[in-house]
Amino acid sequence: MGEEMHRGVGSNVNPVSVKKIDGGKFLTFYLGKEEYGIQILKVQEIIGIMEITPVPRTPDFIKGVINLRGHIIPVIYLRAKFGMPEIDNTEQTCIIVVKTRNLIMGLIVDRVCEVSDIATGDIDEAPSFGTFVNTEYILGIGKCASKVKLLLDIDRVITAQEYDGMSQIMESIN
Repeated sequence: MGEEMHRGVGSNVNPVSVKKIDGGKFLTFYLGKEEYGIQILKVQEIIGIMEITPVPRTPDFIKGVINLRGHIIPVIYLRAKFGMPEIDNTEQTCIIVVKTRNLIMGLIVDRVCEVSDIATGDIDEAPSFGTFVNTEYILGIGKCASKVKLLLDIDRVITAQEYDGMSQIMESIN
């Protein structure tokens, strides 16, 4: 029996599988001192801060909606979504307009940095911080020169439930 138990220990353990994240071009931006990146193919455009119309009974991170050339789009304040303190807008604060799933939305960021080309080999999986930190929306960690950039999976920044809620709001407005 001891031999069977000994053979059974570790016999079904698979080596750790490392998920490769495709490299490419990422639009990088700052929230506070942290640099983030979004796949450039998800970005529609970058615009300056404009008048945002609040929508009642929406989560705190939804600032409201804007009229972008005749299209009403929801605007997300990423600082609030990530649990960061709210700050006043500056001349560098802007809205990154992205397409996620079938919804176009704006993301308010402190400032846009650059478009970075990050190779597949320079992207590591997001580390696990335990059950208290949700890293589901982090695509990976990009390494550029001596900097680290948190690469966002923009399709997961907004949960399915939040996405459904925003879709319903947009249908009622349009």
